[in-house]
Amino acid sequence: MNDQLLMEIGTGSIINKKNKCTISRASKNVIVVLSAYNEETSIGSIILLTRLYADRVIMVDDASSDQTAEIAKKAGAEVITNKTNKGKSASLETGFKSAVNLGADIIVTMDSRGRHNPDDIPRLIDPIVTGTADVVNGTRYLSSVDRNTPVYRRVGQTILGRFSNKKSGKIRDYQTPFRAFAASTKDMIHFDVNDLAKEDEMLVNACKSGLRIKEVEIGTHYKFEDRVQAPGKYVLGILRGVVRDIEANKPLYFYAVPGFALATCGFYMGLKFLEDLVFGIESLHLWYILIMVFLSVAGVYMTVTGIVMHSMAEVAQTEAT
Repeated sequence: MNDQLLMEIGTGSIINKKNKCTISRASKNVIVVLSAYNEETSIGSIILLTRLYADRVIMVDDASSDQTAEIAKKAGAEVITNKTNKGKSASLETGFKSAVNLGADIIVTMDSRGRHNPDDIPRLIDPIVTGTADVVNGTRYLSSVDRNTPVYRRVGQTILGRFSNKKSGKIRDYQTPFRAFAASTKDMIHFDVNDLAKEDEMLVNACKSGLRIKEVEIGTHYKFEDRVQAPGKYVLGILRGVVRDIEANKPLYFYAVPGFALATCGFYMGLKFLEDLVFGIESLHLWYILIMVFLSVAGVYMTVTGIVMHSMAEVAQTEAT
């Protein structure tokens, strides 16, 4: 992509440039962190527009095979390139560390494909500037449902949100990457998950750390070519996140309850085995004995695992408080 094309994308209409002169950041150093992988069609415009509302833009190129890094540099971003593809969570963690080292007071994360309007950045960071929040979540659903979001994504977000809100209070939009963080939160925001639940886990960790979270309404834009994910694959990814969440936070439900059920079935089959053996009612098949042993051993193992993991989680929560 040449310089002329870069300048053309920079004149896009998703932002009103005259708003630049009305921004007041109260001398805060605002740095936007982007994670990008093969986003050459959108990254130049996003960076040019974002620079109107931030002091710096850091883009972490996750081993792209196209011209993403070159275009980002020409657009004025500070580019960090991963030698191998590490995923969005690892890239955001790298960007966060770099922003902190550069003296950021406020760190903003947003989509690199043009789904978010940089014009919303002043609104997003305002609660941090005024000292009323540590983390600000940009939501598309504060006043109404965003009809621009595909139905299958809204379904997945609803499923994940219902489970997440049980851990961290009422948050309307867990799946938006458009967020602002006070730099003081750098040690309390974790990037352990690298799938569809990564945005969810970031907010859950923030809530567990006692950070003040506020939501502000943002818009959603689909201005550039996007790699549309199959609805089934997307929802399955959400369900995997929910299952992993239950495993980590409710091990008794995940392991002990089904384990106890399996062990009960195995022991019942064992009693029937002894009854048939004593009274010689009928000959027993090898497959029956194998199933009985498997259910008993697996059930006991899962039950013990659930109890141990629950105890460890309780100890960790006690130490944290």
